[in-house]
Amino acid sequence: MVKVNTKLVSWEEIVEWSRGLAKIIKSSGYKPDVIIAVARGGYVPARLLCDFLMVENLLSIQSQHWTEAAKVAEKAVIKFQYSIDLNGAKALLVDDIVDTGESLMLAKEFIVRNWRPKELKIATLQWISPVAKIKPDYYFIEVKDWVWFQYPWTRLEDTCQFIRRMLTEEGKSKREWYLGEIIDKFREWYGIDVGMEYYKEAIELLIEEGLIVRSGDKYLVRV
Repeated sequence: MVKVNTKLVSWEEIVEWSRGLAKIIKSSGYKPDVIIAVARGGYVPARLLCDFLMVENLLSIQSQHWTEAAKVAEKAVIKFQYSIDLNGAKALLVDDIVDTGESLMLAKEFIVRNWRPKELKIATLQWISPVAKIKPDYYFIEVKDWVWFQYPWTRLEDTCQFIRRMLTEEGKSKREWYLGEIIDKFREWYGIDVGMEYYKEAIELLIEEGLIVRSGDKYLVRV
């Protein structure tokens, strides 16, 4: 039984969703002078929206809430704060998804207070409506059941964190694993297959971290 409901997202889907989102924004009549990406998840959608909306100016702000895949930190924080004058500019704040919405709310508050744009609207690819504390001005997909979207730009990072979590729990009763067993258990836990290269690279990172020790063709979990 899947423990974490996960959807594997392709690059093709990201382009399709971003193009669809751009059409929604265009149809509203809103024409931003600058697009602001919420780092790190908003970088790719923001750049694609710059292309589809023909917006030249692109900034970023790092408002971070999720510190580990599918695990939430206690609160959102603005990292690397800096000042910029957006007086008179219409801005579009872009992220990949609204889950709790706390990182977006914090970013919006910081931008309005410190950068002072003439107008600021929020656009995201997905909006998880049952749990989000805010509704973006623009979104392409409403998600009614919580799911962790595994985007192509976090594939290795998420795979590493997912395997770490899985082996930390499973390793309490089973310390020795073959590669195939790790992959099968990963598919069982998360319901996705990220591909052999990502499994191997993630395991190498966990060996460097010290969670796993290689012993011949087996891997020993240290918990």
